Order: sequence, then structure tokens, then C-alpha cells
Amino acid sequence: MTPQKTSVEATKETPIYQLKITLKELKLPIWRRVLIPGTMTLNKLHRSLQIVMGWDYHLHFFTIGKELYGVPELGCNFGVREKDDRKYKLQDVVPVVKIKFLYVYDFGDDWIHEILVEKILPSYKEIKHPVCLGGKFAGSPENSGGIWGYADMIEVLNDPEHENYESVKEWRGEDFDPEFFDIEAVNPG
Repeated sequence: MTPQKTSVEATKETPIYQLKITLKELKLPIWRRVLIPGTMTLNKLHRSLQIVMGWDYHLHFFTIGKELYGVPELGCNFGVREKDDRKYKLQDVVPVVKIKFLYVYDFGDDWIHEILVEKILPSYKEIKHPVCLGGKFAGSPENSGGIWGYADMIEVLNDPEHENYESVKEWRGEDFDPEFFDIEAVNPG
């Protein structure tokens, strides 16, 4: 009798990673829980994280163990030999659950995210793209000055008497609510 293979091995389907992404060093616990195909490259993971966190266009890198992954030709290696994140798949660099790694976005504002591999699941045939399962609080806006700038912005928005209240409200828009996370906006229709 031959040993039984797991369904992932037997069908050669892609494992699905359940990740929890948490923006570090912020009083508001901004986080997202996503399902990501294990065969996704780190660069495509970066693009998925941009969508679920509400980011758009700045540079990034991942730190996994002692390795730095990014786009080497952009020159963002901080004196460390950077591995090309377009060549590494999620399942190859974080092969087991409970691993934590960092995603740093926007080198001026330095948004640091901790990513936890919560589960590795068998493939779901109906999942053809990353899916956000949940989250809390709106993502911090681009170019808001990092953690400290965002914290200041929240403080201003919570005080209609603040001298900068009107200008911040105009900049962010009347509808901006830092406590609202719109899951439908980040999931494909």
C-alpha cells in the first residue's frame, strides 16, 4: 500500500495562504485578513497589499528572516544585497504557518506592516485572485506623513475647533472616516 498524499500534492493545486497584515506603531489597529495564492510572487503580493491597504504608488520591500526582497534596479537596498521580489513566490519564502515578516511601504513615510501567515489551506477552485476576508479601520492616506502625520491628522479631524480642521477636512474629503473599512471596495466584483 502506498502512502496517501495530501490533496495539494495529489492534485498539484496551489495552496492558499491566509495572511493577517497589521500596520505597526499606530494607535488605531489597522489590519486586513486576506487569502493569497501561494504561487503569487512577492511583487504581486505587494500590489495586492496596496489594494487592501489603500496604497497606490510608492516603493516597497519585504524583510523575511535575514533576507531583503524588493526591486533591485530601483536602488532601494539600503546597503544590503536585495533579492528580486519578482522571482520569489510566497510559498517558497514562507513555507509554514506562524511565520511573521515585514512589508515596508513608502520610504519617506515608512509604513511598516507585520504580516503573519495564519493558515495554509488547500486550494479553493473558486478563488482566482486575492480575497480580503476582513479588516479594521480605513487605511491611512498616501502622503500623510507616516505614522506621526496620520496620528496628527486624526487628532485634527476629532477636533472641529482645531485651526487646521477645515483644511484637513478639505484635503481628506467630507466622507473620510478613519474608523470605516469598506471591504467591498477592496474585493473584486
